[in-house]
Amino acid sequence: MKLGFFTAILPDLSLEQVLKFAAQNNFSGVEVACWPAGKADRRFAGITHIDVAGFTPTLADDINALRAGYRVDFTALGYYPNALDPDPAVSGKAVAHLKKVFLAAEKLGVKNVNTFVGRDWTKTVDENWPRFLKTWKPLVALAEDHGIKVGIENCPMSSTRDEWPGGKNLASTPAIWQRMFSDIPSKNFGLNYDPSHFVLQHMDPISPLRKFKERLFHLHAKDMSIDADRLNEVGIFSFPNLWHEPRIPGFGIIDWARFMAVLYEVGYDGFVCIEVEDDTFGRTLAGRQAALQVARNVLAPFFAA
Repeated sequence: MKLGFFTAILPDLSLEQVLKFAAQNNFSGVEVACWPAGKADRRFAGITHIDVAGFTPTLADDINALRAGYRVDFTALGYYPNALDPDPAVSGKAVAHLKKVFLAAEKLGVKNVNTFVGRDWTKTVDENWPRFLKTWKPLVALAEDHGIKVGIENCPMSSTRDEWPGGKNLASTPAIWQRMFSDIPSKNFGLNYDPSHFVLQHMDPISPLRKFKERLFHLHAKDMSIDADRLNEVGIFSFPNLWHEPRIPGFGIIDWARFMAVLYEVGYDGFVCIEVEDDTFGRTLAGRQAALQVARNVLAPFFAA
């Protein structure tokens, strides 16, 4: 296993500056944010460290030369939209851009692309399912054709009013994963697993690692804290943003020694990438860089030098 981080937390920096920071701070790789260039539609999104629009082999060569110069790997390309948004214009743009991310990954020699499957948050899982299959069967087939593994993150995307009640990402539980992988039985369709989202759902964050070990393409290292007093006041059916807080590893509920022990047990040998959505260190660039450094220090003992 190797340790990295997701570049979305450093929107202030260019790709070269991100790579320099990673190299100077002993990170082996970075998951590169690849949203369309333009304004972010939500916090921790809309970041463009590689613009895949009009991406060419020459651009890929230039970026790979830059990466090689800093000796930092690209763990994956990351783009997390709602490909099943009920507005066809929104979902259509998401699907079209995701295809461009697949093609850019191939040109760069990057094997993993991480994303959400999306969801119409006003409908049940069963009501979403026909559209999920119609959208994702051809997307997974395209990924297969270009040698790309698609890692679906398990965030429910249901923390705020505009995501209520169903959330904007179907792939939030093992029961749904099993159904996904049964209906789209591709070896190129798997998980970018983030244990913090199980804490949010009051589930065991370590439990999926053994059952889905063959589907673990990439991992996010993020922790979570639950404000029990606030939860007792507003209840679990209130907006989760009222009673939970994303944290860096070591600052929340997850037992990272147990978590990493099971990863070794199941033979996971990919990247574990720190994702920062924790305001403990503030919202300045220096504070967010410090958050990455502290999270690295928490997890570093579990990785070989």
